[in-house]
Amino acid sequence: MSTPHEDKPKSERRRKDFLGISAIAAGLLSGLASEKLSQSLDSGGWIRVVGFSLTIAFVLIWAIYNAPVGLRKYRRWRAGAVAASAPSELQAAAEEAEQWLVALGSEAAGLAAAEWFELNELRLRNLLVSEKAVPALADDLARICDALDAWYIRQGQAEELLELSVYLLGVADGCDRPDLEELAIAREGTAYRLLDQLDLAIARIGVSANVAPSRRGHSRTAAALETRRQVESALVHLARAEDAPAGNEREEAVAHARSRLDDARLSRPGPDLAADVAISINLAIVQLYQEDAEGALDHLKPAAARAAAAGDRSAQAHAFELIGVAAWMLKRPDEAAKWWRRAEHHYSEIDEREGQARCLQHLGSAAVVAGDRTGGRELLEQSAVLRTHESPMLTHYLDVATQTGPAAVEPVVSRKGSIGWLRRTIEQWRLR
Repeated sequence: MSTPHEDKPKSERRRKDFLGISAIAAGLLSGLASEKLSQSLDSGGWIRVVGFSLTIAFVLIWAIYNAPVGLRKYRRWRAGAVAASAPSELQAAAEEAEQWLVALGSEAAGLAAAEWFELNELRLRNLLVSEKAVPALADDLARICDALDAWYIRQGQAEELLELSVYLLGVADGCDRPDLEELAIAREGTAYRLLDQLDLAIARIGVSANVAPSRRGHSRTAAALETRRQVESALVHLARAEDAPAGNEREEAVAHARSRLDDARLSRPGPDLAADVAISINLAIVQLYQEDAEGALDHLKPAAARAAAAGDRSAQAHAFELIGVAAWMLKRPDEAAKWWRRAEHHYSEIDEREGQARCLQHLGSAAVVAGDRTGGRELLEQSAVLRTHESPMLTHYLDVATQTGPAAVEPVVSRKGSIGWLRRTIEQWRLR
């Protein structure tokens, strides 16, 4: 039995055949009428009238019968012209999200980008849900996921990041896109790390590395993703070091993190300021865990200069924050406070509230240590307002600020590495 889709082409062919027959018949009748007219010029005008009438009648019949065909072709042409000149809602949203993704954390438009994501995050999520995961739409869906991924990492929204990664994995499976599958699984690793499920994080990073390696080749995309996996592995090891007791277990975790960062430096896809900044900042965090403040400064000061050259205000603020931590470890509290104030100002300019909250926490705890408990409590309370999740350490500092007697607290080194550069590099290098 033929289907409606099979009947439609047959109907179109029959209509075209009828169109040809009608045109031939109209031509023959017009010729016959002309011949009769020429033969009967001396025998009256009634044949002329009949000839003209028949010709006009058949032309009208032909035009009326074939009008639907012409109208349908005209509508198709108009629809194609409109589609070519006006992109779909999904494509327009993907292009807009990609533009704001590049601006996120930048010196020129970081604040505006943060405001845009706050206003449009829900719209982008609803758009993803409403579209079908078909190959023709896969790239635009992935671009929106890229933008939301960077936003969720910046905000520390681990559950939303995990949900988004699972969605992108579904798109990859439905569209036979191993490149998207590899990226989605790597992002799952990031989400599990932020959720402190470190074993799952390492497992997903390993699975990502084994997705169709024979089809991956040696593209810049593959190199960027390998760098991401190495940085993520390093951050997982640093998280383990923070949870481990002092001794061999912590030292081993820190050593593994250092090894992964060295591999990341080797795997990065050619010279890249942003990648160098990210790796240098994380190497400095390793040095701080090893209580080598001078070694950390050797990484941080060049990283801050490179971040300024790249226009990455977020990475520059992070470098300033850690320079302050190193100065505090070197027993230079005034210098540490100066760097934390600079970092807090930079974070506020791009509306990166978690970073701003950390710097206020550092400044508040330092004020408490210096004996200014009132000023320290005010700074710590401001930090609490900016926090998007509960911080046990901040609660501890606030308790100390309200106690009597000597205070003994120190700023804590953040274990959150800087991988925000991936929001630009991986998406720019993906070969689709």
